[in-house]
Amino acid sequence: MRFGFIGSFGSPAQHVRLARECEEHGWDGFFTWDGVSLDEPGFDVATWDPFALLAAVAAVTERITLGAMVFAPPRRRPWELAQQVLTVDHLSGGRLVLPVGMGVPSDRAFSSVAGQPASLRDRARALDEVLDWMERSWSGEVFEHDGEWAATGPFRFPEPPVHGRVPVWPVGVWDAQSPPRRSLDRALRWDGMVVQVRGGETPEDAEPGTDDLRSLSAWIAEHRSPDAGPFDIVHQGRLDADPDVAREQAAEAAAAGATWWMESWWDPSTTPESLLDRVRQGPPTL
Repeated sequence: MRFGFIGSFGSPAQHVRLARECEEHGWDGFFTWDGVSLDEPGFDVATWDPFALLAAVAAVTERITLGAMVFAPPRRRPWELAQQVLTVDHLSGGRLVLPVGMGVPSDRAFSSVAGQPASLRDRARALDEVLDWMERSWSGEVFEHDGEWAATGPFRFPEPPVHGRVPVWPVGVWDAQSPPRRSLDRALRWDGMVVQVRGGETPEDAEPGTDDLRSLSAWIAEHRSPDAGPFDIVHQGRLDADPDVAREQAAEAAAAGATWWMESWWDPSTTPESLLDRVRQGPPTL
């Protein structure tokens, strides 16, 4: 299992420093987040462009995986997203991954802009279309697209991603009693899944337990073709300050099928300084 760290709070300069310290202290990835203007009580924090931040981080790191938890393609123009992805992918030498979701309706980039997909269903359809458009742009061929949310004439991106494609990890909802096929089938089509459980009202409530991870891993093994390539199961959590307890937490998640642990602190009382202290403790050794 690999360990990523989410830069949930701080200025652009603090994010870049945090990422450099992630690389120095043994973490496997640094992830920012993607929001514009959030109408969230108690969460009135500055937001930054994730691709600009990741470009800066790519220029000062050499090893760690880069991404955001999570990108919101439904509120982005697909041709602009494709260009941003391609730029950071090449700048980082192919270290970018794309955790993606439908975006939160409390982001005013949805609610305050006419014509944006607003309902959950519309945002889900827009997500699929934008991802399809971006994937077609990786072919190097001229293509056109006639869809509901993205209808374009000829486009061509002559330079493909460094490794031919950029891994895409959609957010997927898991419910062992009644697996939501639309969400799960989207994840199965791509390269991984950021796991949430049904009914969570906060990021912490949506985190799966080890039983959830275990049953999801078994379901994926049953429904995904073995020749489809590697598939990442991405789990968000918070490691204990005690190294022995943290090692046990990570070992349990890995045994249940998680391939990434994302260290995730969203409490508004979190400070950039506390994130830096946590990064310097390093991830557990399994």
